[in-house]
Amino acid sequence: MTQKKVLVLFAHPSQHRSEANKPLFDQACSVDGVTAVDLYAEYPTFNINIDREQKRLLDHDVIIFQFPLYWYSTPAILKEWQDLVLEYGFAYGTGGHSLEGKTIFCSITAGGKEDAYQTDGYNHFTIRELLHPIEQTASLCGMNYLAPFALFGARTALEENRINEHINNYKTLLTALVEDQVDYKEAGKAAKLNHYLKNIMVKDKQ
Repeated sequence: MTQKKVLVLFAHPSQHRSEANKPLFDQACSVDGVTAVDLYAEYPTFNINIDREQKRLLDHDVIIFQFPLYWYSTPAILKEWQDLVLEYGFAYGTGGHSLEGKTIFCSITAGGKEDAYQTDGYNHFTIRELLHPIEQTASLCGMNYLAPFALFGARTALEENRINEHINNYKTLLTALVEDQVDYKEAGKAAKLNHYLKNIMVKDKQ
């Protein structure tokens, strides 16, 4: 069976307050075939090792940005990571073909309820629309971009007993990615991966 190498880049500046992201990261750490990196722990002064991070990208097939949605974008260190690591000549531009054919998507938590992330909702845009800068970055780098894996209403998810199910779904998704059991075409078209887990699984793949 073909095995994919999955890289989770986790960015959360306030982990002591995290009720969802930290358990999700801990789950990722436990899945065979997944390399899980805590960017804030590894680079507390934002002094990112570009060579090491580029090698990580080269060594993996699937890259996941895992983070809480901050002002409709990523936490600061993940933006810094993108600015420094995705260099011209490496990720894009003349000779920049290193990431072509790799897969990338975001695993996010959002404080607002799901109905707030609609055209007629409080935030005016869907979650996929708000992540368009990352989607376009993936396109520029020749990567396959998948729909986000999202937990909405994260502030009340614990008291509403929704976190464990989301963590289990994350494990299912990560395992399927490692085992190359994901239909990337369907996963790319979906609005959110977690609502379509059964639809994007490839059964009896040879």
